[in-house]
Amino acid sequence: QVQLVESGGGLVQAGGSLRLSCAASGRTSSSYNMGWFRQAPGKEREFVAAINLSGVNTVYVDPVKGRFTISRDNAKNAVYLQMNSLKPEDTAVYYCAASRYRMVIAVMFVDDWGQGTQVTVSS
Repeated sequence: QVQLVESGGGLVQAGGSLRLSCAASGRTSSSYNMGWFRQAPGKEREFVAAINLSGVNTVYVDPVKGRFTISRDNAKNAVYLQMNSLKPEDTAVYYCAASRYRMVIAVMFVDDWGQGTQVTVSS
């Protein structure tokens, strides 16, 4: 129902910053709750950040709170994740996620996934 394409990943030194972008496209005019998840090698996919339809409400997993900021531009059908003060433990594949009906604060609430973008933080 919606296609999601991530970009902006890469290699950065500890303490550096990256901004991830997610471009959404589809046939419906409905708005989507959006969010970001990440998955490190050998670990389960975990929730990172979520934003509601209007962009007023946001939720973050505790380890990234104060360092990451999720935002959206509905005119551009895009969602962003600004990642500051990056740590080696942030290294993972980051996935954009969407749902028409729920805040995407857990894997089970996600209706659509992007393909992922690699973020690597070196020490």
